[in-house]
Amino acid sequence: MFAEIITIGDELLIGQVVDTNSAWIGHELNNVGVEVLRVTSVRDRQNEIVDALESAMKRVDLVIVTGGLGPTKDDITKKVLCDYFDTKLIFNDAVYANIKRILGNRISMNDLNKSQAMVPEKCTVINNRVGTAPICWFEANNKILVSLPGVPQEMTTVMSEEILPRLKNIASLGNIIHRTFLVKNLPESILAEKIASWEGQLPDSIKLAYLPKLGIVLLRLTARGTDENVLSDLLNEESLKLKSILGKDLLIDSDSPLEIILGDKLKNLGLSIATAESCTGGSIAARITSIPGCSEYYKGGIVAYSNQVKIDLLEVSPAILSAKGAVSEETVIAMAKGAMKQLNVDCAIATSGIAGPDGGTVDKPVGTIWIAACYKEKQLTLKQEINRGRAMNVERAANNALLLMLELLETGKN
Repeated sequence: MFAEIITIGDELLIGQVVDTNSAWIGHELNNVGVEVLRVTSVRDRQNEIVDALESAMKRVDLVIVTGGLGPTKDDITKKVLCDYFDTKLIFNDAVYANIKRILGNRISMNDLNKSQAMVPEKCTVINNRVGTAPICWFEANNKILVSLPGVPQEMTTVMSEEILPRLKNIASLGNIIHRTFLVKNLPESILAEKIASWEGQLPDSIKLAYLPKLGIVLLRLTARGTDENVLSDLLNEESLKLKSILGKDLLIDSDSPLEIILGDKLKNLGLSIATAESCTGGSIAARITSIPGCSEYYKGGIVAYSNQVKIDLLEVSPAILSAKGAVSEETVIAMAKGAMKQLNVDCAIATSGIAGPDGGTVDKPVGTIWIAACYKEKQLTLKQEINRGRAMNVERAANNALLLMLELLETGKN
């Protein structure tokens, strides 16, 4: 089954609201065997919504529409759907009872709220237990259209509890299975060259996608077909071949973020970690602490932006700073060791560099960032020398720091 997602709302097109709904819906549909072919965003204008509906219904089997179901005059989705499916709005007692339950004693019932109980006569109405906007399920000419609220919490709840279970019962969904591999050390072009021969002989039912990030590349194998067991066997066979080619360049056969991979490694080894950051400004600490349960291994971090803080809190020698400068291998090693001592941990990550856009010199241009990972008496360092703008420089450094720590733990665990 193929699907298209249509999001409705001026706020999406002017950047006032970021469309997170489409990404979530696409992910969940894929999990039940529905492939999304297109995502379209339109304004709250009847002719534009109709154009999007007509175009989508010609292309796909399932159309998911979000937005435009509120009580105000600019919410016109129900009226447009009535015109499109040649029906009318009727009062629905169950929807009205749900609206009263949701509003409770907090908000008085007025005509605008009551109007949400008006629903298209030709649709199947699905209860929205977390909101007042009704969900409408239409079927026509062997096509399905589902109209959902644009509020993310309402949309995700109804999709999870009502829409996805109904879609799973449709026999024609088929199967979509993914395998993801996180590759380090290889730029996308070099990686493509390395696996070209293997990629060229992939079965027609399996497709390969390259998903480059800063410092790493995700490879995603996708198998589509009717027999799940056959697809799984094919993916397993091709996965083994790919792993053999990649060798040590394969970090993990998963799309888990680096911070989760590192956290799992630290927990398995029973180790604790700290961070000492200068140019990355705490972004590595933020990545690590975004994972629930990280207190089991992460003890704390020091953002030492100035040299004096490096000296006072991390015990970096003034002689090192004077002779080598803040952006140097010697300084980041001293920062990491200082964090290990001050926070009493087994290992630490440190960064110091020139993120930009200013501050570079001939010897140390913008984008120069030194990274250190220390574990007990062992250490690894990396000099990052690429300038893609401040935000990307910092993100790349954070990725490289997590990778460096993983490498050290792997090589120095014995």
